[in-house]
Amino acid sequence: MGEARVLEIKNVSKCYGDNPVLNQVSLTLHRGEIHALVGENGAGKSTLMNILFGMPVIHETGGFTGEMWVSGNKAEFKSPRDAMEAGIGMIHQEFMLLPGFSVAENVKLNREPTRPNLISKAAGPKLESLDWHKMGSDTRRALDRIEMDVDEWLPLVGMPVGHRQFIEIAREIDKIDLSLLVLDEPTAVLTETEAASLLSILKSLAESGVSALFISHRLDEVFEVADTITVLRDGEVVCTLPKHEARIEAIAEMMVGRKLGRLKAAGSGRANDNGNILEVSNLRVDMPGEYVNDVTFSVRRGEIFGIGGLAGHGKLGIANGLMGLYRASGSVMCDGEEIPLNDPKAAMEAGLVLLSEDRRGVGLLLDESIENNIAMPGIVGRNRFVRKLGPLPVSIEDRKAIREHAREMISLLDIKCTGPGQAVRRLSGGNQQKVCVAKAITMQPKILLVSEPTRGIDIGAKERVLNVIRRLNEEQGITVIMTSSELAELRAMCDRIAIMYNGKIQGILRPDAPDAEFGFCMAGGGGKASD
Repeated sequence: MGEARVLEIKNVSKCYGDNPVLNQVSLTLHRGEIHALVGENGAGKSTLMNILFGMPVIHETGGFTGEMWVSGNKAEFKSPRDAMEAGIGMIHQEFMLLPGFSVAENVKLNREPTRPNLISKAAGPKLESLDWHKMGSDTRRALDRIEMDVDEWLPLVGMPVGHRQFIEIAREIDKIDLSLLVLDEPTAVLTETEAASLLSILKSLAESGVSALFISHRLDEVFEVADTITVLRDGEVVCTLPKHEARIEAIAEMMVGRKLGRLKAAGSGRANDNGNILEVSNLRVDMPGEYVNDVTFSVRRGEIFGIGGLAGHGKLGIANGLMGLYRASGSVMCDGEEIPLNDPKAAMEAGLVLLSEDRRGVGLLLDESIENNIAMPGIVGRNRFVRKLGPLPVSIEDRKAIREHAREMISLLDIKCTGPGQAVRRLSGGNQQKVCVAKAITMQPKILLVSEPTRGIDIGAKERVLNVIRRLNEEQGITVIMTSSELAELRAMCDRIAIMYNGKIQGILRPDAPDAEFGFCMAGGGGKASD
């Protein structure tokens, strides 16, 4: 790690209206340093990154106070282009990709290589042709560095979110003048194996002299790669210290401002003699990157049934196929009645509700308010929050009931916002995830399918969300099918866990099964089915 200062942030403050989100924040990065920035959702991390990258939302809301210095020069970025020209790359918490374009076109966007042609030789370089060969070879090189085996000319549309995150990373790595890489929750959508690969790449970049500002809720990752750790809470710096002076428990408690409890372990699974509520036979789902091939399983009434496995082996495809979001075939019975596949309305009418892993693409109306997002599924799917207009056969929205319910959800899930009327787009990623959870609760499901429920959520919020899911299961009897890349999370929550490999279930295990059995199933070796 060099002594040259790549970035200095001095006394930066920012308000959105009357709501202060940053207060006198300062930090320094040196050449080749990996500096971790940690804090709860709503602590101000993403706002600080938006300031650093010159995002329009900052200037549209009154700007900020304080100073930034990049490589010894005072920086006043008016746009992301200014930041990029100064050698700053950023991997956003939410994707900045064009789905209709290929991988290579996204990686080289606004930096497309060109080559002379007859017209450009006469009229100037602005009329040069795109150098498609170089575009492809540059992209292939960047993808190979992150060990991503995907065709560089494949369109992005339909790709799993984990693949899209790696493409974002490849885009930044491809920049030859990169001096500072800002990563906002880069591993939130990745499996443990993918995350380990990313961390290895990050270390390699640091060794080559590239500095990194690394935002993550996964403290084990922070302690693996960071040289320095800064904790933000309620928009203020709580502490900055070298990693070797920090303890993971102390950092976690500084983030949330309280001591953290631990999830109650699921133990050996609860006895359940209530019969099956869901029976799935020969399910096939054509979801790109998450293909499901001839899967059969049953879910008992009132249990929490887990689905795990490595990325790309079909675990996300099951819930999406059951809800009709991707083409599927097979047989699905709920309470003895067959649910037609490829029909989302029929699935919802049968009592199935999905909390999707893709919160922005599927789960939220970003320009609508928190209260409208929470209430909309209940209005459309369950006829909630409506009242009759006198004797007329006409119903209208009950705005009072909508607002009261939204306030209950905000309190229950600790959604950090200015109020129920705030646009969801203005929330941090973790608080957007909490709104998705609130929407699912509002649908009053018989079976709740949750895919990656804690993706992008800080440790304090993760505890709260998982406890809410457990309470829904225990107090209201809602059956839960929980898909997660976090095996420890599944083992803490679930009664039984199905492990997917190559589109098939390799085994259904109890949460207290030996680690070796889980590993064997994830490697495709097959395992024992639980009772």
